[in-house]
Amino acid sequence: MGETTGRTRRILAGLAAVAVACGLSACGLSTFFPVVDESTPTGEKVDAALEPFYGQVLRWEQCGDLECATAVAPLDWDAPSGAEIELALIRQPARGDRIGSLLMNPGGPGVSGYDAVASSLDVATTAELQDRYDIVGFDPRGVGRSTAVDCLSAEELDRFLYTPARGIRGTTDWLTSQNEQTHRFGQSCLRNTGDLLANVDTASVARDLDMLRAALGEKRLAYLGYSYGAYLGTVYAGLFPDRVGRLVLDGPIDPSLTRSAVTLAQAKGFEAALRSYLDACIPAATCPFEGTADDALPIVREILDAVARNPIPSTDGRVLGVDTLLLAIAAPLYRQDTWPALDTVFTTVLAGQAEFALTVVDGYYGRSPEGEYSGNLPEAIRAVNCLDHAAQNNVEVMKEEARALSREAPHLGVYFAFDDVSCLSWPYRSELERVAITAPGAAPILVLGTTGDPSTPYAWAVAVASQLESGVLVTRTGEGHTAFNKGDACVDAAVEAYLVDGVAPPADVTCPA
Repeated sequence: MGETTGRTRRILAGLAAVAVACGLSACGLSTFFPVVDESTPTGEKVDAALEPFYGQVLRWEQCGDLECATAVAPLDWDAPSGAEIELALIRQPARGDRIGSLLMNPGGPGVSGYDAVASSLDVATTAELQDRYDIVGFDPRGVGRSTAVDCLSAEELDRFLYTPARGIRGTTDWLTSQNEQTHRFGQSCLRNTGDLLANVDTASVARDLDMLRAALGEKRLAYLGYSYGAYLGTVYAGLFPDRVGRLVLDGPIDPSLTRSAVTLAQAKGFEAALRSYLDACIPAATCPFEGTADDALPIVREILDAVARNPIPSTDGRVLGVDTLLLAIAAPLYRQDTWPALDTVFTTVLAGQAEFALTVVDGYYGRSPEGEYSGNLPEAIRAVNCLDHAAQNNVEVMKEEARALSREAPHLGVYFAFDDVSCLSWPYRSELERVAITAPGAAPILVLGTTGDPSTPYAWAVAVASQLESGVLVTRTGEGHTAFNKGDACVDAAVEAYLVDGVAPPADVTCPA
């Protein structure tokens, strides 16, 4: 019993590191703390309406062992004289010979950059970067401690996230149920969030990022972005190529892809990662599968189908539906050291028990055992994605895309289908054109890709590096999501040489397994 309990604790600790947004921080802004430092903005020339933002002085206050500040940004960058929002920042000052400020975004959308610095800094950065840079985290607009998207109470959010849709997936009844649920959710977000809901798109966050650069006194941006954070960095480079300093984009998203193309690539990526997990699992005594991965993959599909037909009730009153189970399978695939969690997910689900799978998903969402949410990831992620990716409303096209998903990812793909429904009745429609971003004239930009990345497939890193005129690709050969600070000395050396010394590789780099 003690051995099993210890193993479970290690698994859950690893999963907590995957969802860095879920970390709780003791830091908080307080008027009782004295100002320990004030920024010196660059003083660069901008339009008169933008001067109050680009020229603002950030007043850093002590919060625990770190320093916190609040910046102000326009609600709508196209109407900067209107309403304003607040952005929460936190930093760890450089411990040695300081180069400047390194802004960091851990992903999402909806993940807290504030919490990533406050409680997971060693996961996101190395000691060398902490020695040379002020590491600055911030909650993007709509997220966490910044002016945030607010939709539902914790109890309401439980019902929204953990109540299975009505009917069989893809049928008229199911689509109607999903659309009704999305409409109610979106209208609640609109009531509680107001005009901010129309202004949490990534281009607006990129403009916030440039304003933060200037307020921090940095003439060019030094930036480390993971996953969605890498996409944010890509958008920034497209908008402000002349202000690119040392940018590292780890696990980027190809900006030219449509919503359906993104979904297809991720379905194939997670299915490939599941196969890799099964190859490693089956020889182990704790694995609930036998034979080969080819034998086990159809069983995984049977498990998903069975839960789709008959969701599993849990002891806390929630039920484990198929979409929640899919997330419980996907979340441990983000990191190879959390693969053992899948042994327990599958073993318990096969025994008709929902609790462990729900615990895994709770960790992803930042939900405590008491039913409270540490952030607003489930709300912010939809608000951002619905502005960044256009959804189409042709049911026949959706069904054709579902058939393609089933062909390309026969064991998981069908449960990735019909993603457009999540935004069909959202209060605001995306007007963003999905195009390649080239950032002409930008300084070298390091693009990192992992060959077995399930969430941001390696092909996206290849595409982004080739689309950016100054992109340099660094390849990590291995499994899991993102590449930097994952134990690969080759990758870490390339990133540190660039961020610390300003030396980019002269050509693409492939790090061996």
